[in-house]
Amino acid sequence: MNIERIMRRGLWAVAATSLLAGCASVPSIFEQPGDAAFGEANRQTMMAQVIDPDPVYDGPMVTSGDHAADAIDRYRTDTVKQPETISTTENLTGGGSGGK
Repeated sequence: MNIERIMRRGLWAVAATSLLAGCASVPSIFEQPGDAAFGEANRQTMMAQVIDPDPVYDGPMVTSGDHAADAIDRYRTDTVKQPETISTTENLTGGGSGGK
């Protein structure tokens, strides 16, 4: 029984070590320490979330902001037209023997 217990603990130790080795940070073979492309995905994500303070458009704006301003006024004064309620489910009962 003692040898069996030692073998079981050894097996658990090997399994835990291999799992921890999978979490180790090993540089890629294509990546040198201090690689300039390291973290590029994070930089791209951050750039996608930042608004350009000086945007350049191809042409003039199609509409003025009057339509959007009217919508904001309706929202603030609580005069927004409420949408109609549409039932997307049906309450069907069928089949069966009627409780008999």
